[in-house]
Amino acid sequence: MNVLRLLCCVGCIALVGSWSGAQEAVQSELIFPLHPKHNHAPGIAELPSGELIVSWFRGSGERTADDVAVYGARRPVGSRQWSEPFVMVDTPGFPDGNTCLMVDTDGRLFLFWPLVLANTWESCVTQMLISEQPEGIGSPQWTRRDSLWLKPKDFSPQALEGLDKLLGVLPESAKAELDDVVKFRERVQDKLYQRLGWQGRCKPTVLPSGRILLPLYSDTFSFSIMAISDDRGLTWHASEPLMGFGNIQPSVLRRNDGTLVAYMRENGPRRQVRVSESSDDGQTWGPVGTIPIANPGSGLDAVQTRSGNWLLISNNTIVGRNRLAISVSKDEGQSWPITVLLEDQPKGAYHYPAIIQTRDGKIHAVYSYFSDEGKSMKHVEFEEAYLLGQ
Repeated sequence: MNVLRLLCCVGCIALVGSWSGAQEAVQSELIFPLHPKHNHAPGIAELPSGELIVSWFRGSGERTADDVAVYGARRPVGSRQWSEPFVMVDTPGFPDGNTCLMVDTDGRLFLFWPLVLANTWESCVTQMLISEQPEGIGSPQWTRRDSLWLKPKDFSPQALEGLDKLLGVLPESAKAELDDVVKFRERVQDKLYQRLGWQGRCKPTVLPSGRILLPLYSDTFSFSIMAISDDRGLTWHASEPLMGFGNIQPSVLRRNDGTLVAYMRENGPRRQVRVSESSDDGQTWGPVGTIPIANPGSGLDAVQTRSGNWLLISNNTIVGRNRLAISVSKDEGQSWPITVLLEDQPKGAYHYPAIIQTRDGKIHAVYSYFSDEGKSMKHVEFEEAYLLGQ
């Protein structure tokens, strides 16, 4: 077992209750027929016209497959049909990875994804494309492409101190496997590893001030960071890391008092969703803890609805990705009393979800759909009242 995974203290697992609801209240479809290649990691956004656009990557694999490109599909206003998939970006000879989308207040479409330089997650650099007028047919016309070169303040002292504390509580049986710990000590003090390897998965959060927070994570260190822009995406700087040794792929919500809450995939043995808070608009973050929602080591996403409810979509199970659910909080994340299942199948994987609320109030989720017959993206649409049993 990876020692860095063992560095996370095992916590007790609590599953929230569930309510099945009337399935006819949910509309769902595959965005394209089941496909033999690897199709994974979607993003979704509503364009100014009301059209939906979805992104994902497709290829022979992931980081080790140089044919991986970013694809997209559109659903026009008033239609239930998705367009044929189209290439949104393909970097020849290099894998393109996880996608996330955002439309800003000016109607510009942002696409973020990692470009993998040397077939390892440690070598990726986050890329950004912007389309000023994203409506149309096929791929948006991109007007700008940038690499997000991040230069975090040296975080090795805090990381090494945290590592030593965790080693102090490791079981004796785990201390024989120290290769990964030695590698971690070396890499965390290396500027190259501190500045490369950051990649996104969940959509950005835009604060009332206009600040954009793009959540990123590192498989090198198994913790997260925020790329921050205060000039509409022109320049970016790094927050301090969210350092929980197993917390990756954040999704960020904002409480009414201005506190930011990041929910993260658990990349260790706790098997619970990780959480951290910020009181300074995402520049620094508090201790990384857990909430009592199970997580088997898979992606999640969150959204605040206009009613004020918080929705967290995740594989809320200890093992596997064949169960996908939405948990509902009515008190800004203090409790999660409602769980509604979207998928609960004996096998397969229904995972890496993205979730938004469109201007008409409907909730839209899209996620990777893996079965024995092939892979696709699945889109699910429903009213918020469905989650509340109304």
